[in-house]
Amino acid sequence: MATLLRDGARLRITDTGAGLAVVFQHGLGGGEAQAAQTFPDGFRRITIECRGHGGSGLGERRPFSFEMFADDVIAAADRLGLDRFVAGGVSMGAAIALRLAYHYPLRIAGLILVRPAWTFSAAPQNMQPIAEVAELILEHGTDKGRRMFAQSETATRLYHEAPDNLSSLLGYFDRPDARAFAQVLANIAGDGPGVSARDAAALDVPALVVGNAMDAVHPLSSAYTLAAAMPNAVFAEITPKARDSEKHFSDLHQQITSFLQTHSNVRSPIPS
Repeated sequence: MATLLRDGARLRITDTGAGLAVVFQHGLGGGEAQAAQTFPDGFRRITIECRGHGGSGLGERRPFSFEMFADDVIAAADRLGLDRFVAGGVSMGAAIALRLAYHYPLRIAGLILVRPAWTFSAAPQNMQPIAEVAELILEHGTDKGRRMFAQSETATRLYHEAPDNLSSLLGYFDRPDARAFAQVLANIAGDGPGVSARDAAALDVPALVVGNAMDAVHPLSSAYTLAAAMPNAVFAEITPKARDSEKHFSDLHQQITSFLQTHSNVRSPIPS
């Protein structure tokens, strides 16, 4: 475990395993534990807990953004001596990886995008439930905000269509730092990776894009869209987490393992 201080934020870095370096970022509200659950054993995984997540502090800069989180990843990679690495992540982490691939092309050797929630625009409609939760916490606090959300049309819809999403959203109200973290939720839900479809079409690195059904916050269509836009991407649909969590992670580990074994040569040095 290592730390990196940036703008008053102490960022916690996990570097585990050996071999090909994969910087794999967690989702919004997640942390090291989520990354560890999502990523298979047998490879070197580096996770930088984003500001306000896990053991990392909020720091002094505002607003929170994908640009900020991606720049933090590059600073951590520099600290670890990583010239070139595979970038990946789940949900928010996938958007961070996509931004890295476009804005730092010489540093990124491959992409692993798991359950992407963003494609090519800021504040996508599927992030509206998270923006709604953030607004309720900021305006009404956690107790009243939770009651209001539980009675909302959004919660009713998700209860029937995507119960796993609803559970995650309710969890935001239970965080001990809910009021402070609500600003992170609001900023990131309203942001985007800053990559257009044309930008994605210019990415020439191998990419794996993984999606699943029964997920309103991470629509299967987002994964399709990203995979179709990148010339060297493969798409994989896996068992929905809401249907069978154990099978979901088994499928996911198999897909990531196969991708990394197939593209083990991505560890090649930066071209001169």
